[in-house]
Amino acid sequence: MKEELKEVVLSLQNELKDCTKEADILNVKSKYLGKKSTLNSYLASLKDMTVEEKKVNGPLLNQIKKEIEKLVEDRLEEIVNQEIISFDETLPVDYEMGSLHPITIVSKEITDIMRRMGFTIVSGPEMESDYYNFEALNVPKDHPARDMQDTYYLDNGMVLRTQTSDNQIHAMENYGAPLRICAPGRVFRNEDLDANHENTFFQIEGMVIDKEISIENLLYVMQNILKEVMKQEVNLRLRPGYFPFTEPSYEIDMECLICGGVGCPTCKNSGYIEMVGSGMIHPNVLKSGGIDPEKYTGFAFGIGLTRLAMMKYKISDVRILNSGDLRYLKQFEIN
Repeated sequence: MKEELKEVVLSLQNELKDCTKEADILNVKSKYLGKKSTLNSYLASLKDMTVEEKKVNGPLLNQIKKEIEKLVEDRLEEIVNQEIISFDETLPVDYEMGSLHPITIVSKEITDIMRRMGFTIVSGPEMESDYYNFEALNVPKDHPARDMQDTYYLDNGMVLRTQTSDNQIHAMENYGAPLRICAPGRVFRNEDLDANHENTFFQIEGMVIDKEISIENLLYVMQNILKEVMKQEVNLRLRPGYFPFTEPSYEIDMECLICGGVGCPTCKNSGYIEMVGSGMIHPNVLKSGGIDPEKYTGFAFGIGLTRLAMMKYKISDVRILNSGDLRYLKQFEIN
């Protein structure tokens, strides 16, 4: 066994050298630490060993597992650092600097915050299958919950995803549990356009799956994310909601920063604006992702990045963000 495990570690090192993206490393990690990995099969076989064999092989397997985890973490850190410092110093300098779109700024701030909290950043396709966009999320065909989202159906049988929640199933299938991911991205709904609605907008999905996860964990994460992004204390309001993929479900509203809670067209004169759809992951969704709901629980949330950018920068009309007016974008932070 010892020699075979050495070969496993050597094979891992060779594969990690060829990885150039974070997603590649996570796929390699799943291969060597996942449910179908050689290491996991050895760990499972411990129960059939004698006491003397367990004394020898148990510590060895734990040591190899820690070594694999350390190799993966070190390579991930290398990739992230390379992305930060990778630039060509010989390129000519354009002194008229461009600016980032406000949604891009907010998205990067949130992913940086969540990365520090131990979340892995993942992404998924914008053209999605009906299964991942609806059925695997506990919304079968002809379910009335589909009426909540005016969907763009494509001629090839696919849909333009209506939510970033499709990443939940992809992540569970790829990485198993425990799991802590966030997924920023663009989504599409056939909405009537007004100051607070667009047919193309941005969300970020968050999901935590582990043992003994509760709604208190969700509230702690939400409070800290919104507080850090807004650079000020925020007043949140938790109220019951309905989402077919969570049970129980909650809407999290934030006091409108444009009007200070007094009421304006952006918050529909309510003083609060809906920011987060959230809840405890429905057991059916965990099963769709191949995770045992008797063993694991989890929470999921979706934050509207478009609305968050509106609150952060006091933008009163969502349509401005998709206008493409460069004069408007120059108001924001320089890249």
